[in-house]
Amino acid sequence: MTATHGGGCEDDRPDKESVYTIKTGFKNDAYQHDRDSNDDIVKPPPLPTEEDSYATGKVKLSRNEKWRILKNVAAVSAAFMVQFTAFQGTANLQSSINAADGLGTVSLSSIYAALVVSCIFVPTFLIKRLTVKWTLCLSMMCYAPYIAAQFYPAFYTLVPAGVVVGLGAAPMWTSKATYLTQAGSVYAKLTDQAVDGIIVRFFGFFFLAWQTAELWGNLISSLVFSSGVHNTNKSMDNTSSTVLTCGANFCMIGGGHHDNRNLHRPPDSEIHEISAIYLACVVVAVLMVALLVDPLSRYGEKQRKSDPSKELTGIQLLSATAYQLKKPNQQLLIPITLWIGMEQAFIGADYTQAYVSCALGIRSIGYVMICFGVVNAVCSLLFGSAMKFIGRFPILVMGAALHLGLIVWLLIWRPNPESPTVFFVISGLWGVGDAVWQTQVNGLYGVLFRRNKEAAFSNYRLWESAGFVVAYAYSTHLCARMKLYVMMVVLLIGFVGYIIVEILHKRKARRQKAIAENPVAAAEAAKQPPEEDDEKDEIDDDIIITHL
Repeated sequence: MTATHGGGCEDDRPDKESVYTIKTGFKNDAYQHDRDSNDDIVKPPPLPTEEDSYATGKVKLSRNEKWRILKNVAAVSAAFMVQFTAFQGTANLQSSINAADGLGTVSLSSIYAALVVSCIFVPTFLIKRLTVKWTLCLSMMCYAPYIAAQFYPAFYTLVPAGVVVGLGAAPMWTSKATYLTQAGSVYAKLTDQAVDGIIVRFFGFFFLAWQTAELWGNLISSLVFSSGVHNTNKSMDNTSSTVLTCGANFCMIGGGHHDNRNLHRPPDSEIHEISAIYLACVVVAVLMVALLVDPLSRYGEKQRKSDPSKELTGIQLLSATAYQLKKPNQQLLIPITLWIGMEQAFIGADYTQAYVSCALGIRSIGYVMICFGVVNAVCSLLFGSAMKFIGRFPILVMGAALHLGLIVWLLIWRPNPESPTVFFVISGLWGVGDAVWQTQVNGLYGVLFRRNKEAAFSNYRLWESAGFVVAYAYSTHLCARMKLYVMMVVLLIGFVGYIIVEILHKRKARRQKAIAENPVAAAEAAKQPPEEDDEKDEIDDDIIITHL
């Protein structure tokens, strides 16, 4: 009989955190005959090294590891907050500062069009080659060219830079989601809590930090614009004829020139100052991930690579995301994921242009979007924790009802610059709804597709990006009223699809519970060919917790 522990050499004493694995089997028939030619007892083989312990498919973790996991989640969240302080601040201004010929929305559309292609081919391939952490670093750097292009905005600078952002965004978001899901699974095992609750809570904390980027990014742009010449009241156009063209009546077909002075581009010096600050933010975010985040191999990523049966060829890696589309749950979630992209595109481009800029001026965009970001951030944390107590379904029902009500409100409301509070109320309520979708649907993907997290989150980002592309594509071809009708239809279809997924999920849980409680049914189920369960990740069985 041979006793081994995770790490050390033959004569080392095992430390108190060692995990013992007892391997049965004997060389001889009886212990008293187990002797060598010198009549000495045969010594056991050398103990495995730390590297060898991975090959056995086990990861040793102590209970105190939960604090390190929380540190990693906080570091990833903070890095994304800094990163998207730059990107969201830039994106929110595109439909207004680069409105000529629709340049701003075309560049945003190029980002998400490239993201759609990237979601299919890039994430699984890149993550397998670079690992999750370094995929994050490389992908985040792809945002720098787009912000740098703001110094000389043109179709031949912004559009190619937007494509680079799109190619990097898919592996970045997939890496983030994979990291949070795997860390959440390990944390749940460390703390003996439900996996789905922990995953949603981690996503809630992440989106709390991520959505505060709206606050910081828009605060930067607002302060710069407010301190510049663009803040003069004489630039405001509040005539009744101008205001009547705002809101649901707003039309900018073809992206041409608009007579409303509120929509005129600010001075280049102010835009350059903002872009320089945003560019520095991207560099800081990449350094935060590189220096503060532990590799995911600490929590099981290495096991996937060490098992030759799980190692995929390049073609298989490229097709993994496409294969995910064959799954019924994934197909049913496509419309609601499309809606998430469309509603974010609306608040960031159409609402800021047709309502805020048109009635209040470009300088007010930042302040109104700060309200959206702050409310979104607070609600992301709130809904991430509330899911544990009231479940996912009531929260998503509230989000759908809220957004449906806001769409109706925007259809009948006439923006009035004399009542600026309403702009902030709508922005804040839209942030509440967005927090619902971001936390709950991300968490739902993490729960339903735990076995194939990379492919699942690639699909999430693919269809969310498709929603952005659709919204930006018709941005300069439809009036605001028609856009709101389209969004209403997509929301209703998407929510019906989600309800069906929830019903199927409940039925499966009841069926598995009935089998577990009925020995006869369990015996019959054991005779059936094994069915791959997407909601289970076999790496969970490779995590061993030491009770200290």
